Amino acid sequence: MLSAAHDILKKQESENGTTTFTLSVDFHGRNSSNSSRYDCNPISTAAVLLADILPTLIIKICAPFVIHKLPYGIRVLLCAVMAATSFLLVSFSSAVWMSILGVIFASFSSGLGELSFLSLTVFFTRDVLQGWGSGTGAAGVAGSFLYSGLTQIGLSPQTTLLIMLVVPVTMLISYFFLLVPPPSLPQWKSRNYVAVSSEDRRRLVDGHLYGYMIIPLGSCDQGLLKFVIPLGVVYFAEYFINQGLMELLYFPNFYLSHAEQYRWYQTLYQFGVLVSRSSLCCLKIRKLCALSLLQVVNAVLLLFAVRYQFLCSAWVVFPIVFYEGLLGGAAYVNTFYFISKETEDRQREFAMAAASVGDSLGIALAGLSAFPVHRYFCNL
Repeated sequence: MLSAAHDILKKQESENGTTTFTLSVDFHGRNSSNSSRYDCNPISTAAVLLADILPTLIIKICAPFVIHKLPYGIRVLLCAVMAATSFLLVSFSSAVWMSILGVIFASFSSGLGELSFLSLTVFFTRDVLQGWGSGTGAAGVAGSFLYSGLTQIGLSPQTTLLIMLVVPVTMLISYFFLLVPPPSLPQWKSRNYVAVSSEDRRRLVDGHLYGYMIIPLGSCDQGLLKFVIPLGVVYFAEYFINQGLMELLYFPNFYLSHAEQYRWYQTLYQFGVLVSRSSLCCLKIRKLCALSLLQVVNAVLLLFAVRYQFLCSAWVVFPIVFYEGLLGGAAYVNTFYFISKETEDRQREFAMAAASVGDSLGIALAGLSAFPVHRYFCNL
């Protein structure tokens, strides 16, 4: 959906002469609706980002306290149904609001899925975290690469998104027929006897999340905040680049059109994520704050590049966004690896789910920050 963001917001005259917002756009021309040197869309791609992340954030904040009452089998079914609904809504949309609604369904599917599968990892050996990291990285590459590749060879975005319906079907097949669940994992009944008690949940949250909000930052070397804050900063900088700056890094004399440049930025970013999320077997990074700092430097560099236009070609941007993906993927997979390693057994399932709010909160703040940036540059 984020790879399609530039297309979702494109404005086109439909065949009957009325003005609509659709996904069938001219991929080889500029946006004729404005004369800015940045060739801006009327609406920032951050609008799609917010629709993509806010429902996920709501789920991640609220669900860890009640989600154990919903069996894993039902959660996976809900994820698949919402994902399929998302692809259908966006592919057949005739207005921006309908496309955004489709993105919201994708967000609910993504949020529930991430929270549920991270919790599921506690039923298996710790090695599955490497599989989770590689799988989520590969999902980003597959989604962005297929979307970019299929539209590049001439398929319409509608057709491309309908092809993507194979994803929720594959998800159901892989979960219910390929995955071998351990005996301790009940598929169709709630897990009150396995879940952390309400008192333990309250203590974990009060002692490790909210409690540290009111004391000096130097004391944040315990509990979940030492993981949540660096992860949130990395993802804030990352998605500020992806949805706030990438669409403005436009090179009119490059052989790719504006929409194509944007798609391949997203694809190369996802390749970087895949590589670093798959690196846990050979490299573990405990100093997550260093990754946060490097990603912020990335964001500042590209912000100045947009303002002063000192980068000469998209070829220069391509390795930068790949490197950006490397940092983001490394922060993600190492965060959850060390949470799994350092959290007590009876608190681990809840902690894995609760800590996943860090990346979503950072992404949501990035989306909000991208709007004034988009407005400022598009008015130059």
